[in-house]
Amino acid sequence: MYSLTMASVLLAVFVNGKICKDPNMISVDDFFFPGHTCDQLPRLNTLGISLVRIDYAPYGLNPPHTHPRATEVIVVVEGTLYVGFVTSNPADPNVKNKIFTKTLYPGDVFVFPEGLIHFQFNVGKTNAVVFAGLSSQNTGVITIANAVFGSDQPGADLELKFS
Repeated sequence: MYSLTMASVLLAVFVNGKICKDPNMISVDDFFFPGHTCDQLPRLNTLGISLVRIDYAPYGLNPPHTHPRATEVIVVVEGTLYVGFVTSNPADPNVKNKIFTKTLYPGDVFVFPEGLIHFQFNVGKTNAVVFAGLSSQNTGVITIANAVFGSDQPGADLELKFS
């Protein structure tokens, strides 16, 4: 029955997303919206997926960030992107985190594992366009610089913590 579980945008959050709409009230418009989360596209409720188009200006950056609840896969439609992710907290304390990077061209696909810090940078002189699929209807996003330096900590306190 989950395949016809439609989120009601008027009701509060429920166990696996939003409270479901009466199946008899579902219409074709519930399956379309030019957005990417269950807040904009109620049909995503309980399906565990999202889709977004990302447009990058020349030399545009999607800064280091993480999706704590989703793996992300991107497909490059236009332009050239330099992308990468960093492993985190290896089980073996003698192993250091590792960065994986790649330059992508139209038609290339790249996967960012769930929860790992990743980025995309348009290295071209023209716009770049990608479509990103995510394995959650509510991926969450933590932008690393905002999380660390956007806090209400005085600069001196942060400086001591990172010295």
